Amino acid sequence: MFRIACALLALLLSVSANGQAYPNRPIKIIVPFAQGGAADLLSRLVAQRLQEAWGQPVIVENRTGANGNIGMEAAAKSAPDGYTLVQAPNGNIVVNPNLFQKLPYTEKDFAPVSQIAKVENVLVVNPGIAAKSVPELLALARAQPGKISFASPGVGSQAHLAGEFLRLRGNVDLLHIAYKGVGPALNDVLGGQVSMMFAAIPSAQPHVKAGKLRALGVASLQRSSAMPDVPTVAEQNLPGFEAVSWYSILAPAGTPKEIVERVSGEIARMLAQPETREKLAGIGATAIGGTPEQLAAVIQDESARYADLFKKAGIRAE
Repeated sequence: MFRIACALLALLLSVSANGQAYPNRPIKIIVPFAQGGAADLLSRLVAQRLQEAWGQPVIVENRTGANGNIGMEAAAKSAPDGYTLVQAPNGNIVVNPNLFQKLPYTEKDFAPVSQIAKVENVLVVNPGIAAKSVPELLALARAQPGKISFASPGVGSQAHLAGEFLRLRGNVDLLHIAYKGVGPALNDVLGGQVSMMFAAIPSAQPHVKAGKLRALGVASLQRSSAMPDVPTVAEQNLPGFEAVSWYSILAPAGTPKEIVERVSGEIARMLAQPETREKLAGIGATAIGGTPEQLAAVIQDESARYADLFKKAGIRAE
């Protein structure tokens, strides 16, 4: 018994020492998408901050494919020691589990660390559409069932889901046109082949300023600092309407709580800096932050909200 007790004590001391020593080698942040997108840019901001704070290399590894599922699977199967993190857009942690019948990971494979930022979407229409507000657009859609179309870069994208939220909440018949990517979808709205689209503000704003698109409503609960004169959709008789893209850092399930909290705390300090907020604004993003517990609550609430949408709208992966 004495030897067993000594062995347990040594193990506990070892675990404690390892926890205190974290990090003592390079950290990896897996990004399930290609370089240059919001997930990649946000991960590089986090990596730079952690590296400066802790003096250890923080490497961003882009693992692309299968709507981000390949990178998420790689992270889920990594050792839960704090040396592998993953940048998880809401699409991968709350949407895809509802969209795909079989995924190589589940929400339970991850430990929430912190939200990072959100990118707001705006409802834009081709100027040829005779609507200057969301109520006018819905009235037009009711008068022409199935004639008003909305574009998206693919089934399950935020643009698609926002359109479905609008269809259900507005009780109108809208036609969804799915494209392979944001560019082709936005181009056809610009060309008038499609009536409207929920697009990320950084993508839509130049066309709105040029008069090539008309902005009807921002799909967040508060007005966007990037488009302060554009009311939210929620303000226009659709209270609670929200469809934003948000990004978070997760760790493999089983990662020690003290390590999760240390990473989360460093991210909070990073997001509080005016310099960081300016960099985020430069890519059209707004800082969120929050504790692991707050992120866990967001994931739970958002998963339920999207599950309800998928059921009511009959959305299935193609």
